[in-house]
Amino acid sequence: MPPVTVSSPAPRVSPWEWAQAALLAGNLAWTTLALGGFRAETRIVTLMLTSALVVVHFLTRALARGGSPRVHPAGWLLLPFLVYAAANAQWVTPVRWLGWMDWLGWAQMVAVFWVTLNGVRASGPRRLLFLMLVLLGIVGVACACYQRFVRPDWMALHRLWPGDLEGRASGTFGLPNSFAGFLLLLLPAMGALAFRRSGTAMERVWWGWVAVVLSFGLMLTLSRGAFIALALALIAWPLWAAHGGWWRRIRIAVTIMAGVAIVGGAIIWKVPKVRARMHALVLNAGERTRPIMWRAAWALVREQPALGTGAGSYNVLLERHRPAQFPDNPLWAHNEYLNTLSDYGFVGAGLFWGACGFMAWRCMRAGDRGKTRRSDWLESPTVVAALGVGLLAFGLQMGLEFHLKIPALALMLATTAGLVVSRTWPGGVSPAECRPPQWTAIGYGIAGVAGALMVARWGTPLLRAEAWREAGRYAIDRLAGVAPEHADFRSGVERSVALLQCATELHPANGQAWADLSYATSLLSNLDQARRADIGRDAERAAEKALQGPAINFEFWVRRGVARDLQGRWEEATPDFFQAVKLAPNNAYAWFYLAEHLYRFNGARGAGLAALETCLRLDPGNPPGLALRQRLAFKTKPN
Repeated sequence: MPPVTVSSPAPRVSPWEWAQAALLAGNLAWTTLALGGFRAETRIVTLMLTSALVVVHFLTRALARGGSPRVHPAGWLLLPFLVYAAANAQWVTPVRWLGWMDWLGWAQMVAVFWVTLNGVRASGPRRLLFLMLVLLGIVGVACACYQRFVRPDWMALHRLWPGDLEGRASGTFGLPNSFAGFLLLLLPAMGALAFRRSGTAMERVWWGWVAVVLSFGLMLTLSRGAFIALALALIAWPLWAAHGGWWRRIRIAVTIMAGVAIVGGAIIWKVPKVRARMHALVLNAGERTRPIMWRAAWALVREQPALGTGAGSYNVLLERHRPAQFPDNPLWAHNEYLNTLSDYGFVGAGLFWGACGFMAWRCMRAGDRGKTRRSDWLESPTVVAALGVGLLAFGLQMGLEFHLKIPALALMLATTAGLVVSRTWPGGVSPAECRPPQWTAIGYGIAGVAGALMVARWGTPLLRAEAWREAGRYAIDRLAGVAPEHADFRSGVERSVALLQCATELHPANGQAWADLSYATSLLSNLDQARRADIGRDAERAAEKALQGPAINFEFWVRRGVARDLQGRWEEATPDFFQAVKLAPNNAYAWFYLAEHLYRFNGARGAGLAALETCLRLDPGNPPGLALRQRLAFKTKPN
């Protein structure tokens, strides 16, 4: 979109543009305050709000008198990746239900970027979006203070941590690093507004206060990656955004580097928890667990370099490359660039990150030509450049995190990028002078509305089923340590079975839901020993459903083996447990289930002992493995 010059009369803002900004602001608020939109039940509302936003946007374009302004060229760049990702989720990934949920996240992020870029053009609606982000940042810091100084186990949506976060705060998000990523997007702009020369004293004091609040919130997260990413982004800023020759830019960068070193040194010296975090970083010579996850991701890339191993497949296929004594169960690779490369291959990563890189290059290449000269505080070149610095810091931290898998962060990134690109990517003529024909706008409107409604109609059952699955699995996990004789055990298992049955009926392709249903059903045998065989057959049928797709998840084989054990079909169950170990050779839980089965199977106690020893060698603190060893020791103890 071309810049709006001083000579251009300020157009009257359409109510429909305000409606788009209000819908997007409401979506950002809901998704952020609901644990970042991580849970499936909250993602349903996010999807409905995003779909409504897209419908309003395209109806506005279709019904605009005289035709709507042309589409910004940056809006088209991400669509090829979206098409490719859909094809990957349909034909490449071995976990299709996870692939399509991953695609929904990409689709919503692209949709929000498109609407911000093309539908929120006037200064008023843009300020509404920006101020909503600032308000959410302040609310997040308030929640972080409550979490840090009042209730360390508190989380949003009445969730509780089993313990505190080692003195770290996560605000309205589930993880401190996610909250830190949100603050990175805003902090440089807060600093630019606080030091803006054309601002009034009151404005500068206000923005300075907000900058201090958000900086304090960032410190509460104790996110080392965020600190380093912000420092690098601030140092890099003058090299590409400052005026003057290279020597002047280098001097500014060195000055910023000295300032960062002084401030960072003071914080490390005065704040013990920050000092402890940095000391641990030095002792470990960097990270311990993240390089393990990165190596596994790169190994998956080498397996399928062109198309990737499939959307959403990292967590399942990690078992192929899990090293010994690594008990973590990461959902993603803690590196967005490697994760995209692993899931979608060089084709998908090139389509997405290539498009992002091209947009960044065009925005930087524009220089002053793409920057508006309005006196509006949000439209000033300094503030727009500061938002770009926030995007850079966010992008640097993505090398250590999975920010795009958190819906709130993905929507915030898309919104901020839309605000920046629309003001820095220059065009040849004003939008009013280059309107497409009316029939083209109507075609866009029909296609956009139909697409949004189809995605909402198809995606809602997908997410509802996953929400029920999560609730059912949560009900099972809460039973850890509860005796079968206790009333809570019966109610928890029955509730879990009912929820998981609803999930499988609504979305039969969700293999994990079938596996969890098999797990919950097998627990019913603790309540009715006389029906063990019948319960085992029900559990086996559910496990068979889970194994109908590409049977690469070791847990699916474990579930069928457990179900067959309940029926007394020991010999038939043995290959299932060995297949689970084959798929996850360094997973302690796979070896635990094999050990438990072999101990039940007469004549295989020696092999069971070896399997149990392997389980505890891989994870010396494995709770069920330790419990099995204690139980066996008690049985063999002489009278």
